[in-house]
Amino acid sequence: MTVVTRFAPSPTGYLHIGGARTALFSWAYAKRHQGQFILRIEDTDLERSTPEAVKAIMDGMTWLHLNYDEGPIYQTKRMATYKTYIDQLMKEDKAYLCYSSKEELEVLRESQMKAGLKPKYDGKWRPESGKSLPVVPQNIQPVVRFKNPSSGVVTWHDLVKGEITIANEELDDLVIARGDGTPTYNFCVVVDDWEMKVTHVIRGDDHINNTPRQINLLKALNATIPAYAHLSMILGADGQKLSKRHGAISVMQYFDQGYLPEAILNYLARLGWSHGDDEIFSMADFCQWFDLDHITSSSAQFNTEKLDWLNSHYIKTLPLERMALAIEPYLKEVVHSPIDSSLLIKAIDIHRERANHLTSLARDIAYIFEYQKPNQQDFEKHINAEALDLIKFFQAALIKIDWTKEAIHNVMNDVVTLHAIKFPKLAMPLRVLLTGIAQSPSIDAVMAILGRDETMKRLNLYL
Repeated sequence: MTVVTRFAPSPTGYLHIGGARTALFSWAYAKRHQGQFILRIEDTDLERSTPEAVKAIMDGMTWLHLNYDEGPIYQTKRMATYKTYIDQLMKEDKAYLCYSSKEELEVLRESQMKAGLKPKYDGKWRPESGKSLPVVPQNIQPVVRFKNPSSGVVTWHDLVKGEITIANEELDDLVIARGDGTPTYNFCVVVDDWEMKVTHVIRGDDHINNTPRQINLLKALNATIPAYAHLSMILGADGQKLSKRHGAISVMQYFDQGYLPEAILNYLARLGWSHGDDEIFSMADFCQWFDLDHITSSSAQFNTEKLDWLNSHYIKTLPLERMALAIEPYLKEVVHSPIDSSLLIKAIDIHRERANHLTSLARDIAYIFEYQKPNQQDFEKHINAEALDLIKFFQAALIKIDWTKEAIHNVMNDVVTLHAIKFPKLAMPLRVLLTGIAQSPSIDAVMAILGRDETMKRLNLYL
């Protein structure tokens, strides 16, 4: 059997962290078993689906490098297929037309709730042996309802939650086509999973209530039933469901904030799944290790501090060429001059040890590419006549040396020794004039990267 998984978001909002984890787990499971991973856009809710949401989903998948083997497949382009199966169920007396109006159903719902009952369709239009149906009204566009079994149970072994059993009497006759003929979510999912030969449905546990309905539909179509794995929800630090108030608006928000996709993926992989005590690992390792047995059935808690720690780790350890590529869009926001690639790699190398986000790292290295006017407070604190005289002496000593970090450092030591001062007396004024701020990597390393001409040019602005 070829393992086939799918990620099937509805384009009614952004790709959020929970959706990204579902996509990651589905992708990794397919990779682990040399199977197929499908991206399906479930856009049958025409009122709420938007092109902007589709783009946000695609952007998130691309940024996270979650490459799919098939797709994107849009449900709106498969309407004829769904209609064929609805017609089949109608012919086999497994579905029927329901003429109950929205007002009737609302009155029914309110009366059931007042009586302490679970709201449920009363089967008014369900054809039964010996039952007389009401007269068909003229002004109602009927919906199509599935004839759900009225007795027995639906049982499946969930690969995360264990065995789950739901009584059929708890389920009402599901609407599978609206009055305008468009199929509903649950029906489209069933047809797609079957036709696309999906073997494992990995999704959030908010879908558990849909599963018995979908299993009954699959049985009615004589279709193969996939294995189901329902992931527990992700909670915020306060123990509540992760939501906009936790800042979890979109995966691409994390891009905007300067996170690396490597950090996001590594963090999501550990959010409800574990491989011993391993905390940091590549996606290649994750795909090799990933299984459904080690997914916890309890809710996972999102911890921003842990994500920041991982992001900092990857900023410090990824190959410099990869870092240069990752930081480019952020750097272009703060630097308007051409960016020399070799200079960029050198700049990242001496600055990344302190960085937690690409946004701050881009700001930290901006001075390498464009002169930054010194911060007024730092200027007043460190720049005076004595400091300028010291720098002038230092500058003169630089003229004849080879331009290396070591040679520059040796000149600094000579000047400090000759003038009987402490090292910061020279380093701090240099740092302020050359970088615009009082905090930077060692100033000899900075000068080595800036080069002789740019260093002299910046110092001459004040000498």
